[in-house]
Amino acid sequence: MQLSNVLVIGGGGFVGSHVVSRLVERGLRVTVPVRRRARARHLILLPTIDVVEADVHDDAVLSRLTQDQDAVINLVGILQGSRGTPYGPEFAQAHVELPRRIVAACGTAGVQRYLHMSVLGADPLGPSMYQRSKGDGEALVRASRLDWTIFQPSVVFGPEDKFLNMFAQLARFFPVLPVGGAEVRFQPIWVGDVADAFCNALGNHDTFGRAYELAGPRIYTLRELVEFAARASGHPRAVINLPGAAARLQAMMMEFAPGEPLMSRDNLDSMKVDNIASRQPYEPAPELQIELTPMEAEAPVYLSGENPRSKFASYRARAHR
Repeated sequence: MQLSNVLVIGGGGFVGSHVVSRLVERGLRVTVPVRRRARARHLILLPTIDVVEADVHDDAVLSRLTQDQDAVINLVGILQGSRGTPYGPEFAQAHVELPRRIVAACGTAGVQRYLHMSVLGADPLGPSMYQRSKGDGEALVRASRLDWTIFQPSVVFGPEDKFLNMFAQLARFFPVLPVGGAEVRFQPIWVGDVADAFCNALGNHDTFGRAYELAGPRIYTLRELVEFAARASGHPRAVINLPGAAARLQAMMMEFAPGEPLMSRDNLDSMKVDNIASRQPYEPAPELQIELTPMEAEAPVYLSGENPRSKFASYRARAHR
């Protein structure tokens, strides 16, 4: 499948920035809509990329963006939102209404190829608003007539992640780290592997109409991940497993703290089920052409804070910029 122009919605975010960089490296022309262009400074200098200020929740704007595109990638996702049944308005807008709008815009513009970021555990009947909204978004994509591919990653780690970095930061200030759900299991995957999966699937007919779980080579409990992040940051700490009521109280207090919450009650609800691949040992589908990167090989580099790396330095160097 020959592709030249790709619209990446959510391309300025953590995973999106890595996906965009790999697309650019492959010579594709990439359009990335963002709310504020200044927040995508790390992308602007890359060749063959057009960063535009746009509101993707506006149907007219979305219709204009999808014109003359060969494919659309949707990476939009939020972890926090107000409460509601089955989920709050922020989850509805980001995970359900936006995919609905994108699918409709693709149909109008004649764009057939669509890649969608979901999550392990996405389920319209799942225990958290996050999982329920992601599940409903998936259902909309599956029901479309597009050549879609859905990716369902476990927690994604990388230099800009808000998971391992959060625990590493907390370890610098607190002698003990109390967490809820310490025995819940995760299967973290390197952001570069996720980006490669998207890019390798983009023009591959074998991936059409399929959903792929994405997970790393090893399973960890949350306790093990927190201990790993603390140790890698140079501040090894003891981890205390908070019982249910105490964990919920802690999360509720964090929700009302200034800024973006480190933890919410909905995050705890998501941890009522393990976040691991359904088949173990996990092996990525061969058509995705990815080799799984161990967490121990990459995470200590950025968690230590001693060897900062620009995530796009290599791409800029190759472009002589």
